[in-house]
Amino acid sequence: MPHVLIPMDGSTSALQAVEFVIQHRAMFEPLQVSLLNVQPGLLPEFARLLIGGATVDDYHIARGEVAFHSACVRLNLAHIPYGQEINIGHVAESIVEYAADHRCDHIVMGSRGLGSTGQWLLGSSTTQVLHLAEVPVTVVKAQRHH
Repeated sequence: MPHVLIPMDGSTSALQAVEFVIQHRAMFEPLQVSLLNVQPGLLPEFARLLIGGATVDDYHIARGEVAFHSACVRLNLAHIPYGQEINIGHVAESIVEYAADHRCDHIVMGSRGLGSTGQWLLGSSTTQVLHLAEVPVTVVKAQRHH
């Protein structure tokens, strides 16, 4: 069963990757989908101690759930089973590591996420995944809304 990884950051571009998989599901069937949200671990360790590790973890979980919400709704409506996971770390490296550890056959991702600085640039995380991944990566071009 083909295992497709879709990184989710809550951006329109990431949702377009979900729509691509739904629209092209015959290309992947039987289909297993994993949604991955990577929260950058930007807080220094002393901040975790001051704020409390559980509070920081709750924050990351809440942000991940928000990023997953629209994708889960779409996949449920399409009757496509999926799993979801939230990781903390470097975005591109975490995506590639997850794909390897979970034996994903394919990564489908948006061309630019929430961290992108320009519409005409391929997102830096997407570019890094393209270079690091050992499985095929499909980049879904962000569609402009007029």
